[in-house]
Amino acid sequence: MTRLTICLFLLSSFFLNAQDNKVKVYTTAENTTNRLTETANLSFSKAEQPLETQISVFVYPEKTFQTFLGIGGAITDASAEVFYKLPKDKQEEILQAYFSEDKGIGYSLIRTNIHSCDFSSGSYTYVKEGDKKLETFSVAHDKEFRLPLIHKALATASRNVKMYASPWSPPAFMKSNNSMLQGGKLLPEYYQTWADYYVKFFEAYKKEGLTFWGLTIQNEPMATQRWESCIYTAEEERDFLKNYLGPTLQKHGLGDLKITVWDHNRDLITQRASTILDDPEAAKYVWGVGFHWYENWSGGEPMFENVARVHESYPDKNLLFTEGTVERFSFDQLQRWSNGERYGRSMIHDFNNGTVGWTDWNILLDENGGPNHVGNFCFAPIHGNTQTGEVIFTPSYYYIGHFSKFIKPDAKRIGSAASRSQLLTTSFANPDGSFVTVVMNDTENPVTYFLNVNNQKTEITIPANAIQSLVY
Repeated sequence: MTRLTICLFLLSSFFLNAQDNKVKVYTTAENTTNRLTETANLSFSKAEQPLETQISVFVYPEKTFQTFLGIGGAITDASAEVFYKLPKDKQEEILQAYFSEDKGIGYSLIRTNIHSCDFSSGSYTYVKEGDKKLETFSVAHDKEFRLPLIHKALATASRNVKMYASPWSPPAFMKSNNSMLQGGKLLPEYYQTWADYYVKFFEAYKKEGLTFWGLTIQNEPMATQRWESCIYTAEEERDFLKNYLGPTLQKHGLGDLKITVWDHNRDLITQRASTILDDPEAAKYVWGVGFHWYENWSGGEPMFENVARVHESYPDKNLLFTEGTVERFSFDQLQRWSNGERYGRSMIHDFNNGTVGWTDWNILLDENGGPNHVGNFCFAPIHGNTQTGEVIFTPSYYYIGHFSKFIKPDAKRIGSAASRSQLLTTSFANPDGSFVTVVMNDTENPVTYFLNVNNQKTEITIPANAIQSLVY
């Protein structure tokens, strides 16, 4: 389908839908009971030249950009262990909340870990220590909690779910520091063995009835963490990919797996992307560049513009947000509204800068922000209290839902802009011809604005500290 054909389709879809003349408004707002609540059903009327004294959100359906992949979260060991400590009815509530499009927010992406990460109850691998030939490889550990939960999630999902996997560290014997923790590097003599390990993982999960869409090469390859971690310079990641991992996956019939590089923060994303993607022999294996949101750990603003720079430089590659969570868990802060606003702000900026998909971190954690074997406790959109059986939905769940529930896989991002800095916005055209505009107000005051779409307008009020999805 040509760009002209797409534009004509989107325009015709809008004018057809304009005959229905309705805009459904869904709102989540602080200090109210509104949580993804339909708060208005409005009509379009003819728009005149907007005034500078008015606040407007402009949508341009004829301006099309990236194709939307999906939104989801990570099913880690921690999420699975908490899930199976909760009552059966609460387990079902969580499954529906995440993976049902009607009853929940319709997740369509799942990330999971290759053997242990910090959100596991302890460090483990799929081989016995020192097994260079990988003869003892087994995913038996995952069969207790993680594999069953993934199967339940896929069975609940009303959308096609794409799964991808990430390793946090090779086994200790393959590393320069002889530990899965505290960084260290993959020893050159184990490059091929480690590439073979990925193959073993995907083949073992396939035997369990699970097929993956993609993978990232290494979680946070520039972070020396007290938990599972491994350092790759940009050149080392490039060379491991082009000389070992890429050819090995192809050799074993896994060449269709989508490979994402970097999988770390926005700060160094341009340097990592250029080093790998400027090498044609490495770039041919790369589907996209992944990133996290922790670059402002030392203060300052998120580096959203770096995502745009990569998109401008490599428009044929995809951008995928692979992890974000609010750290420094505190039980009495579970309903802290700014946690949700961080999600909304990041998602709007990331999508407007060319990102195709967005993956939250743990889908579920306990009342302590874990389990986590090194005490790195964090927030999740949903927490399960394993002492009381209670399930707690946080603001982050609803903010994510304003995107994942209404924007469908294969949607096209379309032009969208606000006339005042009080509002953030992004818009998508769904495959079924419907349009979704997300508007966020992170100020302390309500804002009345006009939604303007191709000479049609309607007036909407968004409460203070709120997010809205407009479906029309």
